[in-house]
Amino acid sequence: MSSPVSNSVSQAVAAGQKAVAFDAAMIAKVTDLAGQFAVSASIAVIILVVTIFASKWAAAGTRRALGRVRGFRHDPTVLSFAVQVVRVIVLLIGFIAVLQRLGVQTTSIIAVLGAASLAVGLALQGTLSNVAAGMMLLILRPYRVGDLININGNIGKVTRLDMFTTQMVDANNVKIVVPNKLAFDDTILNLSGQKTRRMELKISVGYGANLSQARDVLVAAAAGIAEVLKDPPPWAGVTNLLDSGVEVTLQAWTLSGDYWQARADVFQAAKEALDAAGIEIPFPHQVAVPYGPEPGLSVYVEGGAALPRRSSTSPDETSADHQPDTSEA
Repeated sequence: MSSPVSNSVSQAVAAGQKAVAFDAAMIAKVTDLAGQFAVSASIAVIILVVTIFASKWAAAGTRRALGRVRGFRHDPTVLSFAVQVVRVIVLLIGFIAVLQRLGVQTTSIIAVLGAASLAVGLALQGTLSNVAAGMMLLILRPYRVGDLININGNIGKVTRLDMFTTQMVDANNVKIVVPNKLAFDDTILNLSGQKTRRMELKISVGYGANLSQARDVLVAAAAGIAEVLKDPPPWAGVTNLLDSGVEVTLQAWTLSGDYWQARADVFQAAKEALDAAGIEIPFPHQVAVPYGPEPGLSVYVEGGAALPRRSSTSPDETSADHQPDTSEA
């Protein structure tokens, strides 16, 4: 019969062997899991890198493909928008593949996102509305890249139309970024949407001027500018009777690209032509007219409003005139 001591030793040895076997199994399991994770992580990194390059390649391929289409060949608006959409779609597919490779259950994520779609939609309604407005701007085409537009008082040349914003550059080379929703909801003035554009100048002449001569002088001055189109010809006519002059409106047509320089040249030519013809261009006058029952009180006329004003008599002189004579007393 074995002694109790030998039994205890045997049990301790058996327990040690089991512990060693368990530790060895755990180490093997952890090593196996680490190896699998390392392999999965390496493959995920490779997929991510391939996805980034694939998105660039797909974007370039989309640009080349649309460039062969006659309707899109010279339209950078559609090209930039379509290229951005394709790049985002490819990146999205690649990220889903990376998550699946790392063991993330994408179906569960999609289910959770589907259940929370209402909350996400409410939280991102501004962003999503910009995307929807960008799609509508792309379909309706109120402006293109390169057009000079006016959105909510912001005037500039369109440089880019992407999924969320419209980017412009004004005459001072200042970058203007307008959300697509604001651009779509507001009134859009496409200043270069037409080949030609009409300028309308309001010029006042004196009431004593010969109006027919003034009209002829203004028309001739506008016609002498090279940027002003001959057809339709310049036109001038009396359009209003102002407080201090007669308003004559001068209209002339020019190419949209020449508008601002031609407008400045026509203004200068009109001023010089009126001066050469001896036709007065009225301006505000200030006249002091004597008026009032009190001595020394006059009326100061400024901008059509009569303001009483005393003459420049010193206080000492005024008080001396009104002092009683006490010499006889």
